[in-house]
Amino acid sequence: MARVLVAEDEESVRSFVCRALEGEGHRVKGVPDGSEALRALSDERYDLLVTDIVMPGLDGIALALKTAKDYPDMPVLLMTGYSAEQQRAHNMEELVATVLLKPFSLRQICDAVAEALAR
Repeated sequence: MARVLVAEDEESVRSFVCRALEGEGHRVKGVPDGSEALRALSDERYDLLVTDIVMPGLDGIALALKTAKDYPDMPVLLMTGYSAEQQRAHNMEELVATVLLKPFSLRQICDAVAEALAR
């Protein structure tokens, strides 16, 4: 069981991901944006950050870079519905476990999280 932080501005996607990971036995906290994610990271220890790339304010790329600097042992999994945004994360292999393209299935998100935690 891992402690997972999910940063996703779209409530339905955030809820889906949180429920999927809770169903796998993880303890999950969902937040609506990158700024809230930074606050959550400073309040509690997490084993994994799952974040959307496109969010208002602090986007997922900036959040991943800040997380990698402040919490270098925590893997980051990026999600995006935009292939152009997937390309932005292309050279971040050292910092990002994977980039998951939306829409994804319950099994795909659970498998991606398991792989990221195993790294």
